[in-house]
Amino acid sequence: MGAEKGVRSKRMPRAVRERQMMDAAVQTFGQRGYRAASMDEIAELAGVSKPLVYLYLNSKEDLFTACIRREAQALTAAVREAAEPGLPADRQLWAGLAAFFTHTADNPDGWSVLHRQARTTGEPFAAEVATMRDEIVAFVTGLIGAAARETHRDPEFADRDVAGLAEALVGAAESLAGWANDTAGVSAKEAAGTLMNFAWVGLGALMKGERWSGR
Repeated sequence: MGAEKGVRSKRMPRAVRERQMMDAAVQTFGQRGYRAASMDEIAELAGVSKPLVYLYLNSKEDLFTACIRREAQALTAAVREAAEPGLPADRQLWAGLAAFFTHTADNPDGWSVLHRQARTTGEPFAAEVATMRDEIVAFVTGLIGAAARETHRDPEFADRDVAGLAEALVGAAESLAGWANDTAGVSAKEAAGTLMNFAWVGLGALMKGERWSGR
């Protein structure tokens, strides 16, 4: 009886075991894709049996969904935590972009799951990623809107302009993160600086009332 209790006491906590399985799944899905990945290789990489993976996470679809949600939550949390309230809008945006590119560089398999695998695999996975993207777009919309209010220089800088610019900025960040992860020698800070220079110089001109007149 005492020996049995000793064995049980050494069992790995469920939360730790689940994290191991999720880490293995993110790596496998990120590198091989949803359809090519097998539960056998995920279990082997995690150091557990395949039945145990199914016991904890029910199915391959549920496991992939859990990976998407975990990676999405980690990314949005990193961006939000980096942009300190009270800073000028441009500093908040810079901090958020730097955190975004740092996180995607440090977690390339997680970013692959979000940016490539989930979107191309279809529903319900694409909807999970869309939810994350909507949250980031809303956050960036708030920062650009705050910048517009700080300047008070362009009465024509409408909410629709702010929303469109936020969508464009997030789309550019997503593409640039994929490029940076695939290109040797590109740091997260360099990627963030590239986008900040591209976006903020243009935003600054817009907020001063300068607009492209070729239309």
